[in-house]
Amino acid sequence: MATKKKSTDDHSDSSEDARHAFGISIQELETLMRTRGHEGVKELNETYGGLNGIGQKLKTNLINGLSGDNNDLSARITAFGRNEIPPKPPRTFLRLVLDALLDVRFVRPIIFAIILFALSFYYPSGDTFEPERKPTEANVAWIECIIIIIVVPIVVLVTAFNDWTKERQFRDLQSKIELDQKFNVIRESQVHEIPIKDIVVGDICQIKYGDLLPVDGVVVQSNGLKVDESSLTGETDLIKKHESEDPFLLSGTHIMEGNGKMLVLAVGEHSQMGMVNKLLCTITEENNDNNNQNTTTDADVSKRQVESGSTTTDAAVNNQGATTLQEVIPDDVNQANNKDDFDRFKFEERPSLQAKLTELANQIAYAGRRIFILIVLVLLVPFVIEEFVQRHEWSNKFCSRVVGYLITGITVFVVSVPDSLPLAATISLAYTVKKMTKDNNLVRHLDACETIGNITTICFDKTGILTTNRMTVVQVYVGEKHWENIENSTKEIIIPANTKELIIEGISVNSNYSSKILPSTEQETLSKQVGNKSECSLLGFVDALDGNYDEIRTRYPEEKFIHVYKFNSARKNMSTIIRRSDSTVRMYTKGTAEIILKKCNTILNRNGEIIPFSTIDYDHLIQTVIEPMACDGLRTICLAYRDFSPNRLPDWNDETNVVDQLTCICICGIENSIRPEVPNVIAKCRNAGITVRMITADNINTARSTALKCGIILHNDNALVLESKEFNRRIRSKSDGEVEQNLFDRIWPYLRVLARSSPQDKYVLVRGIMASKINPTREVVAVIGDGTNDAPALSEADVGFAMGIQGTDVAKQASDIILVDDNLNSIIKAIMWSRNLYDSIAKFLQFQLTINIVVALCVFIGACIVKDSPLRGVQLLWIYLTMNTLISLAFTTEVPTEKLLKRKPYERTQPLIS
Repeated sequence: MATKKKSTDDHSDSSEDARHAFGISIQELETLMRTRGHEGVKELNETYGGLNGIGQKLKTNLINGLSGDNNDLSARITAFGRNEIPPKPPRTFLRLVLDALLDVRFVRPIIFAIILFALSFYYPSGDTFEPERKPTEANVAWIECIIIIIVVPIVVLVTAFNDWTKERQFRDLQSKIELDQKFNVIRESQVHEIPIKDIVVGDICQIKYGDLLPVDGVVVQSNGLKVDESSLTGETDLIKKHESEDPFLLSGTHIMEGNGKMLVLAVGEHSQMGMVNKLLCTITEENNDNNNQNTTTDADVSKRQVESGSTTTDAAVNNQGATTLQEVIPDDVNQANNKDDFDRFKFEERPSLQAKLTELANQIAYAGRRIFILIVLVLLVPFVIEEFVQRHEWSNKFCSRVVGYLITGITVFVVSVPDSLPLAATISLAYTVKKMTKDNNLVRHLDACETIGNITTICFDKTGILTTNRMTVVQVYVGEKHWENIENSTKEIIIPANTKELIIEGISVNSNYSSKILPSTEQETLSKQVGNKSECSLLGFVDALDGNYDEIRTRYPEEKFIHVYKFNSARKNMSTIIRRSDSTVRMYTKGTAEIILKKCNTILNRNGEIIPFSTIDYDHLIQTVIEPMACDGLRTICLAYRDFSPNRLPDWNDETNVVDQLTCICICGIENSIRPEVPNVIAKCRNAGITVRMITADNINTARSTALKCGIILHNDNALVLESKEFNRRIRSKSDGEVEQNLFDRIWPYLRVLARSSPQDKYVLVRGIMASKINPTREVVAVIGDGTNDAPALSEADVGFAMGIQGTDVAKQASDIILVDDNLNSIIKAIMWSRNLYDSIAKFLQFQLTINIVVALCVFIGACIVKDSPLRGVQLLWIYLTMNTLISLAFTTEVPTEKLLKRKPYERTQPLIS
C-alpha cells in the first residue's frame, strides 16, 4: 500500500509540473488517448483547439519538431516521464532457492533422508548397536542421511544459481534488443534516428509501413495510413488513420500501410502499453500475495503464450473505459488473420525437450520404485524364512536387520532416479543460448533452441534474404527500345527530353522521402542506400540521368501532396498525386510491370509522344521485354503517369478508377544479386536433410532464375515451381474454394519455389506442411523473413528467423530468433548448436543411466548371492555424485562440429536414448 501511495504521489507531482511548464497534465493526455474515436476527435478539437492547439500547449512545432535543446528535453522527461516501462523486479536468489526447495524432485530425497535418519537410530531392546557388528560400522547409517541432506542443498543452490544466471542473461538480451530499437524523429527540421527510450512527449515522429509504435500520439500527417490494433483491441481488420477522422495512434500497434508523422502525447508508463503492463504486473503481484504461487519468468514464456496474451491485453484496455468508434477497413493485405481456410489444418504440437525429459524421469522413477520393492524383498524374504520359519526364533535384534534392508532399498531408489536431468537440460540450454548469441543468433524464445535442430523444411523469402540488400537498375525499356547492361553507363541511352523529365520527376516524388542515397565514405566504395532498396535503385537511375531528386522533393514537399496510394502487397503498386506549377494535377504510378501495364492504354514512343497501347502491344512487351528480364533474374518495375483536369478532379477514395487509363513511361529491370554465402548455406541445408523452399513476390521466371543460382532447384530435377494462382487452384476445392489437405499433400513435397505469393500464400504453405500426415512424423518448418508481410508465417512456423539489420519491427516481434548480422551462415551455426544440445543430453543420459543400472544390479546381485548389499549407502551416493558431476560438465558443454550436419534431423517422436 505504501508503494502504491508513493507512486500516486509521484504521479500527482509530475502532473503538476507538466501543467505548470506546458499547460497540460499527464492525466489530461491519458484521458484523451483513452477516449479516442469520434469522441476523441471532438474533445481534441473543442477542448484543446485541435492539433495546432495541443501543439502549442506542448510547445512543439508540428512541422520542424522540437529544438533538441538538452534543457527542453530534460524538462519534458521531468514533466511527462521517460519512454521506459520499468521491468518487473527480478526474483531474488533467496526466492529462487525457496522455489527450488519446493520442487518435488528435491522434496522427495529430503523426506527419504529424514526417514533414513530416524531409522538409523532405531535399536530394539535398548541396544546401541548390533553386537555382531563393529561399533564403527554401526554408526554409518546416520552418515548416509547426513550426506543426502548435504547433497540436496548443494543441488538446490546449483539449480537456483542456474535460474538466476538464466534470468539475468535474458534480461541482458532484452536490454540489447531495446538498445538496438531506434525510431525516426524530426528535430530542428532534420530527421534523426534515436533510441526509442529517448523519445519525449512533444516529439514529431516519422512513421512508415512496418513500424511498431513505441509511444502514443496523434497523426499530424497521413499518407494512406492503416494500422493493425489487434494487439490492443483484438480487432483483426486494419484501422484507417487520418488527421480529421481517427488520428489516435497507440503504442504496441503496427503500421501496416502508408506513412506519415505523429505528435507524441504519452510515453513509458503513461502510454497504453505502459498502463496495460502496469495493470498486469499489479494483477500478478496480487495473485502471488494471495496464493503464494511462483510466477513464470519472462524468459520462459513461450511464443504461443505471448501471442495468447492479446486477450488479456484487450480486457485490460476495455477495463480502462476505452471507447473506440473507428472506421474499420477490411484487411485485404493481412489475410492470414482470417482463419476460415486454416481451420482445416490440424496438427499436433511438438513434444518439447523438457517434456521428453520429464516423461523419461517419471518412467525411471516408476522403475526405481519397483527396484526398491524388489531389493527389499530379495533381502528380507530369505532372512525371514531363515530366522522365523526354520529356526522358529524371534529376537528384537532382527529389527535392526530389517531397518538396514529398508535403508539400502531407499538409498538405491534415491540413486536410481536421475533427478539431475532437468538440471543438465538447464545447463545445456543456458550454454547453448549463450554460444548462439555469440554466433549472432539472438534467441527470443527458449524452445527455439531445441526445435531448430529438428527442422525438415526452411522457407526463405527472396528479396533481402537470399539476395543482397542493394538493388540497381541494369536494364530499361524506354522509347520503344530495350537497353541492356546500363549499370556501368547511361550515356549511350537516347531518351527524349520530355520522357527524361517524366522519369526523373516521377521517381523523385513517387517514392518514400525517407529513401535516399548517401555518398560513399572512405571505408566504402559504393554509395549507401537508405530506406526501400527498390526505390533507392530507381533514385540511382535518376542520378545516372543527371537528375536531382532532392531538388524536386524540395519543390514538392509531402505536405502538399494531394493524395497518396501507398504500396502494399495486395495492390503491388504506389501512386502519388501532385499539383504541378502549371496547375496540372498529375498522378505518378510505379509497381509490378505486368500489373501496371494492364492499367495502361497509352505509351510514350521514341519521340516522347503518346501513342495507343493495345492488348496486342501488352502481349508483345510481355514476351519481348518482361519475360527476358525475368529470365535474367531481374525484378521488373513499370513507371506510368496520368494527368487530370484541375476542374474535374475524381473521388480520390475510388482508387480502382483513379489508378487506370495510365500512360506507360518506361520499364526498369532491377537486379538484386545473390548473397555470396547463399549457395554454400543451401548446400549445407540439403546435406543436413533439410528441404529448402523459396517464397517470393517476383514473377515465375525471376524466381526460377534465382532458385537455380542459389541451388534450391537443379537442372532436370522434378521440383515444382508454381505461381500463386496455380498453387491456389491446385490446393483448393472447386466447390467451395477452401483449402483441402489431401489436395495440398499432392503438391508440397515437390514444391520448391512459390512465385507471386501473398502473405496468405506463405501462411497457407507453412501451416499446410505442418499439418500434413503423409510422413510418419510431423514436418518441422522454419521461416526466414524480414518484412511485415512475413509476420504471419514467422509467427505460425515452428521456428521463425528475422533479419536483425533490415528486418522490420513487426517481423522481429513475430520471430523466435533474430539474425543480428543478417548473415545466413548464422542459421547453420544455430542448427549445429541445437543438434549438439540434443546429442549432449543424450550422451549424459546414456552415461547417467549406465551408472544407475550398474549400481542397482550390483545391489540386486549382491542381495541374491551374499544376502546383503555389497555397496553401502555412502558408497552409492559418492559414486552417484562424483559421476553425475563429471558427466554434467563433460557432456553439457560440448562444442559442436560440422559432423552434426551430415545426419538427418531428429524425429519428433524419437526417444532421447535408444
